[in-house]
Amino acid sequence: MPSTPVIKKADRPFLGYIFLWLIIGLVVLTSASGPAGYEKFGDTYFFIKRQIIYGLIPGVILFLVLARVKYEYWRNWSWVVYLGALLLLVLVFVPGVGMELNGSRSWLSMFGYNFQPSEMAKLGLIVMAAALLSNKKRDLADWQNGLLPVLAILAPAFVLVLLQPDVGTLSIMALILFAMLFVARVPKIYLFVLGGLCGVVLVAMVFAAPYRMQRLTVFLHPELDPQGVGYHINQAFLAIGSGGFWGLGLGHSRQKFQYLPEVSADSVYAVMAEELGFLFAAGLVVLILAVVWRGLKIAKNTSNNFGRLLVIGIITWLAWQSFLNIGAMVGILPLTGVPLPFVSHGGSALMTALAAAGIVANVSREN
Repeated sequence: MPSTPVIKKADRPFLGYIFLWLIIGLVVLTSASGPAGYEKFGDTYFFIKRQIIYGLIPGVILFLVLARVKYEYWRNWSWVVYLGALLLLVLVFVPGVGMELNGSRSWLSMFGYNFQPSEMAKLGLIVMAAALLSNKKRDLADWQNGLLPVLAILAPAFVLVLLQPDVGTLSIMALILFAMLFVARVPKIYLFVLGGLCGVVLVAMVFAAPYRMQRLTVFLHPELDPQGVGYHINQAFLAIGSGGFWGLGLGHSRQKFQYLPEVSADSVYAVMAEELGFLFAAGLVVLILAVVWRGLKIAKNTSNNFGRLLVIGIITWLAWQSFLNIGAMVGILPLTGVPLPFVSHGGSALMTALAAAGIVANVSREN
């Protein structure tokens, strides 16, 4: 009798966790961004409409497509993806195309649409690094002929983000690469050296810009200058503290009414904690940890090294970016302006995150 073809299905718990994270994000953003949307654009639903049109719809399409495209194809297209990401990073420095916001040239304005190329750069970095590190002919223990060429190829992405400058994105990209190097079994001594170099660069960036030093000072002493540099973090503390255990109720935040800055972006977690309370805010952290745990399990069960590295890079990205955002809001990390994946307003960020989740789904499906 002819054998019955095996229908390959993606990891259902992973898909469920991502879907739940996405739904929570859309609900929270709708509530948090209402007053700011009405104040700036006369439309309470301005931000959520943009999130759906420019982020959710194209993101879901990319997710469905990439969940079915065999991830091994990305090995052959890695150079195209990576060079395309580099081109977008270069364009932010072109007058009339690149935009400067909050002291950083991190945005492109094209065809009436603003987006951050650094979001695409994260995915481009992951695909390129996975292709390079999974090459069986490359001896990563040989730092001159094996590891150094890999770092030289990936360096332009870091340099371009450094020039913007965007410390938050730079730290995310650095941790992504470190996680992938670790899984690729690069000797630990090389990782220690690279870590030291990254530490030197970070310290230099902090001392090079007064506003970064001010952020660090406020992080260490939040009570200083509560009406000036410390205003943002103190308002975030007030929002989270006001929510208590059960919250004020969905839609009943007081801080989102022009008190807390960036309620639709960096500070959306603080508004969520105020409206839904500690229980729900902690539940989102647990959900993110569940995504990480399931992603690591997918990577562990993947026999293909390229696929394993793809998953590790994407999961590290989502986990560390979430930790940077939430950690800043609760005061255990300095403010970096990093958005919360699947929750903060940003069409390019949501679209790219869904595309990355689609790749992870395909890896789980193929293995």
